[in-house]
Amino acid sequence: MLTVNYYNDFFEIGQQKINFSLYELSLPNDNPVYTLKKVMEDLDFSGLLANCSDKGRTGYNPIMMYAVITYANMRGIRSIDRIVDLCERDIAFIWLTQGRKPKRDAFYDFKSKKLTSGILDDLNYQFMRRLQKEGFVTLKELFIDGTKIEANANRYTFVWRGSINYHLAGLLYSIDKLYSDYNSFLQDNGFGEKYEFGNAQMFVIDGIDKVRDIIEKNRKRKITKHKKLSNNRIIEIDNCSPLEILKLQKNLMTIADGEGIVFVNGKGKRKPKLQQLYEELEHCGQRLMHYKECFEIMGKDRNSYSKTDLEATFMRMKEDHMLNGQLKPAYNVQIAVENYFIVHSYVSNDRTDYNTLIPVLEKHKEAFGEVLEEVTADSGYCSEKNLLYLKENKIDSYIKLQDHEKRKTRAYSKDIGKYNNMKTMVFEDEQVYICHDGRELRHINTEKKKQNGYTQTYEVYGCSDCSGCEHKSKCLYKYNPDKDIDKNKVMKINEVWEELREKSHANIQSEKGILKRQTRSIQTEGHFGDIKENEDFRRFNYRSSDKVYKEFMLFTIGRNINKYHRFLYAKLKKFEGKLQEKTA
Repeated sequence: MLTVNYYNDFFEIGQQKINFSLYELSLPNDNPVYTLKKVMEDLDFSGLLANCSDKGRTGYNPIMMYAVITYANMRGIRSIDRIVDLCERDIAFIWLTQGRKPKRDAFYDFKSKKLTSGILDDLNYQFMRRLQKEGFVTLKELFIDGTKIEANANRYTFVWRGSINYHLAGLLYSIDKLYSDYNSFLQDNGFGEKYEFGNAQMFVIDGIDKVRDIIEKNRKRKITKHKKLSNNRIIEIDNCSPLEILKLQKNLMTIADGEGIVFVNGKGKRKPKLQQLYEELEHCGQRLMHYKECFEIMGKDRNSYSKTDLEATFMRMKEDHMLNGQLKPAYNVQIAVENYFIVHSYVSNDRTDYNTLIPVLEKHKEAFGEVLEEVTADSGYCSEKNLLYLKENKIDSYIKLQDHEKRKTRAYSKDIGKYNNMKTMVFEDEQVYICHDGRELRHINTEKKKQNGYTQTYEVYGCSDCSGCEHKSKCLYKYNPDKDIDKNKVMKINEVWEELREKSHANIQSEKGILKRQTRSIQTEGHFGDIKENEDFRRFNYRSSDKVYKEFMLFTIGRNINKYHRFLYAKLKKFEGKLQEKTA
């Protein structure tokens, strides 16, 4: 840890005026830089100083470097070159640096090596605790929303899971043929018995048969001009398949050494059959390893990535430069807000918001303990996993349902096919649903479905006989009178999910819930509107999720201090106005 007393070195800044022979320059009294210094005086920078070394040449004061970068973000400046220029020309920056002129390498070194994501979170949470003491936030409620911001990656460097699956299926056909050629080569020349090599067995990759089925269906759909089916099935290429190809190559080299077969290259030279087999196996093995690396980069949670930023995912953006619904590499940025202050930031490469809620709430619990009481979010966060987490942690859910608007319509309340529009009764300790025609739907069995590591339980109810029912066309889903004449009503109900949904829906329908939804729209969407439109923050400057998070977190801290500065001066003006009234 650094032993130099950087606290006194930074906070004992000299006079605020610079005198010239011709004129005097000074900062106005309401400049936000004073609020920044006031905030930083109460922060503990031991984490930042512990990440710096006191060996070698003494660099720039890390507290000063943090102050400069934070103040730049307060002014909406994220470019390092622009910050370096302002350190030489802007009086506020000159005051913070005490006349020193850090260069771009010093800032890049500070941001990449010394200023980590954990340190930024810690400094922001210290500021949040100060706001809590001063009554600006309670940390008991959060308004959560997300947006997609374009990554610093080339737009057309995409890698798609469906495309890899398509080419992998073709590659496996080629490898299968090579295995047959290898066995024929050994058998025709007697090398199998001579060198005790058995017939090679083609390895099996699970799930490739279903991929081939979808490929064949898509070929037919292309002829009939129907929409293609998704081919994003997750396929794992284990270590044995490339090793099997390598084993065959070693066998061929053993035969070449034993038989004196020389590999040749160059124009006018004919390659022997053994060399041709060896090189084709090597080419296929390299392709197979390349696809394996692509699957490992993509993981199981994504279906695409960019070659220039491996952690960015291609997402559908509202800002479409081609005006044709084109996807662009981006990150899903989440903010949790209270009283216009951004309490948490979270950056994900997940295209949806379902899997981002719990990580944000876990950050809140780890930073402030179990103080959270209410969470408000839009329908993008509504899932059984999220609502169950809120219930288990005794947090009130004000999350809008996906069918919130549809529930207001008359068609929804009159839909006789929905279980919630049916009457219920209990018979022999078992719930029974009564359809519009007065027939009973009894419990048949229980089904379980696993998705994204979470298991959902469904109770299956069905009618034993729907023959002669005149309401079939309205009750059965996509009823066809020619094909479904003998079809009976069956419905699957996730009772845990439905109970959680109804509770959340009741909360948002209350007066308190309506006010919270309005507040969420103003605070969270107002932040994103200001960030994108006024601050022009539509694209990150850095690559990789960690650097992207630090870039957005610095921008967030700058916005929070600006908001705090406005609140303070609004209170000060209000107080001065009351004094003037009393004196008058």
